[in-house]
Amino acid sequence: AVVSTQSTGHMAVMEVIPNCTALLVTSPQAVSAADVLRQVTFCRKTSANILGIIETLSGFVCPNCSNCSLIFNQGGGKRLADHSNINFLGTVPIDPALSSLLDKGSLLDQIESCTSYQSYSDIISAALKHLELDSCRTGIKTA
Repeated sequence: AVVSTQSTGHMAVMEVIPNCTALLVTSPQAVSAADVLRQVTFCRKTSANILGIIETLSGFVCPNCSNCSLIFNQGGGKRLADHSNINFLGTVPIDPALSSLLDKGSLLDQIESCTSYQSYSDIISAALKHLELDSCRTGIKTA
């Protein structure tokens, strides 16, 4: 049986893509974490691998001083990951400098100047590490 909040579209995708791996994204708020918890249940019922959880909206990077202020609750993604026994890959703040670079099309040239760069770099490293561990266990190459 599938969780009643899941559409038949979700099920169709799971049938077409064997060995599917999900990357779950939440925000710090409890309502978002509760919604993603339903996705955890769905993934487990369909035997989809879960790479990890990322928390977005984890602060706001000031465009003037680059300090990160916590404008929402904090830690919803980490609590969900701990509760569900899933890898927590990291947090990503709202970063106007990153948005500006994306709008200008100059992301690759100047990404390291963004305050949020380290967050993305850490998440990518954690995800790749987890994928490498999975490939060692299953014998499937990741690259």
